[in-house]
Amino acid sequence: MSGMLRLSTVSLAALAAAILASPAQAQNWLPPRTADGKPDLQGVWTNVSLTTLERSSRYASTVVTPEQAKAREAQAAAGAAAGAARTNPNQGAPADRNSAAGYNSFWIDSGTRLGVVRGETRNAWIVEPKDGRIPYTTEARSRFDKLHSVANGDFDGPEGRTPADRCIVGFGSSGGPPMLNVMYNNHYQIVQTPDHVMILVEMNHDARVIPIRANHGPAEITNWMGDSRGYWDGDTLVVETVNIDQRNTIKPTAAMSFYLGRNPKITERFTRVSENELLYEFQVEEPTTFTSPWRAEMPMLKAPGPIYEYACHEGNYALPGMLAGARRFDGQGKSSVLNYYAKLPR
Repeated sequence: MSGMLRLSTVSLAALAAAILASPAQAQNWLPPRTADGKPDLQGVWTNVSLTTLERSSRYASTVVTPEQAKAREAQAAAGAAAGAARTNPNQGAPADRNSAAGYNSFWIDSGTRLGVVRGETRNAWIVEPKDGRIPYTTEARSRFDKLHSVANGDFDGPEGRTPADRCIVGFGSSGGPPMLNVMYNNHYQIVQTPDHVMILVEMNHDARVIPIRANHGPAEITNWMGDSRGYWDGDTLVVETVNIDQRNTIKPTAAMSFYLGRNPKITERFTRVSENELLYEFQVEEPTTFTSPWRAEMPMLKAPGPIYEYACHEGNYALPGMLAGARRFDGQGKSSVLNYYAKLPR
């Protein structure tokens, strides 16, 4: 969205060094402990990467060879260089109907390397099914396509835009669950107490407060990021989430959107595998939407420095601009009124 204020979290050089130094899991490494004896997950972590949720059709497997990784990373570097060359603050606003043109390369931080998990370079986070694709049912795939079209075409009023457009939650499921990497703002700060774990999400300043050893609330009460409850399984923090508000089950992203279904259950696992790496795993279950549960895993790397403020609404003219453009179309008899929420599956 145009006009967003994004403040730098860490220097690009420091972040690149952290990514390049991503450690393999140490066989005999023991995690530091908190005062109550639990593994210490605290700190600032990043999941920035060129790896995406689903396998790209350009690859036959979710695991890539060193040659393939080098080619993909070179392509990304060339694209970033081309974007930087096009950035000219003295030029006016673009007029080519490119909806992403509000972002110049200064704001984009989508990574320079593919992710390495369990010693393998991955082009997709999904590991089950083995093909690296979300296993939608035929009916759910059709439902998602229709809802996604409605979500992208409703300009009747601010309530008709997606939660991400309204700066309520992070874009593309960055706030989660599941917590995925996007085009920028890929940092998370974890704070622990014996009774709670808090995950501060850089994108849209979301904060997930997760009680430990507590029961879920009633299904009638939904939350934007769901109702999360945690417990320890040995040295792994397990977080189960239900009751996600239907308005946040469609995850629109610039590269690859997805859908969580009518009543998903998401199980996340956080395991500290070295001084500088957390292994983040999650599984999504929804039998009316998927032919089987699907599972993914990704590294989260230690990032230096604090998370600075992300101000989505401050000085942001994108949403008023969207609605003003739609009102102009109304006056010309061009727009069709779509109601995003009325068309959500129940």
